[in-house]
Amino acid sequence: METLDSRVRLVWIAGTLVTAGVLAVIGYGLLRFDLPVPRALVVAVVALVAIAGVVLALLRYRVWRFEVREDSLYLVRGVLTRTDTSVPFVRVQHVDTRRGPVERAVGLASVVVYTAGTRGADISIPGLTPERARSLRERLRDLATESELDAV
Repeated sequence: METLDSRVRLVWIAGTLVTAGVLAVIGYGLLRFDLPVPRALVVAVVALVAIAGVVLALLRYRVWRFEVREDSLYLVRGVLTRTDTSVPFVRVQHVDTRRGPVERAVGLASVVVYTAGTRGADISIPGLTPERARSLRERLRDLATESELDAV
């Protein structure tokens, strides 16, 4: 099975630090307006969110795997709750690549696979180099087209 580029950890950690920063601003606002919130509690919550997020990002990277099989895309992910997903190519409607600002900054991209149905209608594979994302998108698109032709 394929792993993600190690730089994806930076993207996930950046998301965690943004969340911790927002909590810090909210905590500062609570303290600034003399609400009865202990300063130590605000610092502890922000630190806990930041540390837990960094640890979660590192663990998440160790688990995340995917594989393009003969008839489906198979993914394994999740730290606390492990999720194994198999997406049959016949269910794939379209495939996109996506590059958010943090992904662009570290030179990564994601592939998003949109499937027929309502529950979990899209699957995202983060942490790919732009070249790998482009080739994976094209391969998945071709396999989905072949699968659709075989079904007819």
